[in-house]
Amino acid sequence: IEFPIRIQANLKPILVLFGVHDDGRAKVRIADGQFSATFGRFGARTPLANIESWDITGPYNSLRAVGVRRSIPKPDLSFGGSAHGGLRVHFRDRVRAARLMNTELYVTVDDLEALGAALTARGIPGQDLRRR
Repeated sequence: IEFPIRIQANLKPILVLFGVHDDGRAKVRIADGQFSATFGRFGARTPLANIESWDITGPYNSLRAVGVRRSIPKPDLSFGGSAHGGLRVHFRDRVRAARLMNTELYVTVDDLEALGAALTARGIPGQDLRRR
């Protein structure tokens, strides 16, 4: 199953700097017991068994949500193509992405609920924090 990362039209010029174009190089894929996220030149891959849980957050400020971003001081990473919201996966063991070791990854896939449902169907618990 593939979930494209939403590319916000006004952010396209910035996203090109990360190697993100309208050619399918920004997506999340669940297949063969693996979770992988591709965002232009960047990527992350881990077994589904390494995902402890997930949650949906957002919407975000456009300038803070765009590109490959890391929070300080947390070891998390975002692959952001839009400000509509993101699904965050919480890893049991750190995952290397963008040359960094990360405990969480945010992905701004187009259909946040469908990705959450796909993870839940594979036994990974989660919640939509926007509904609180």
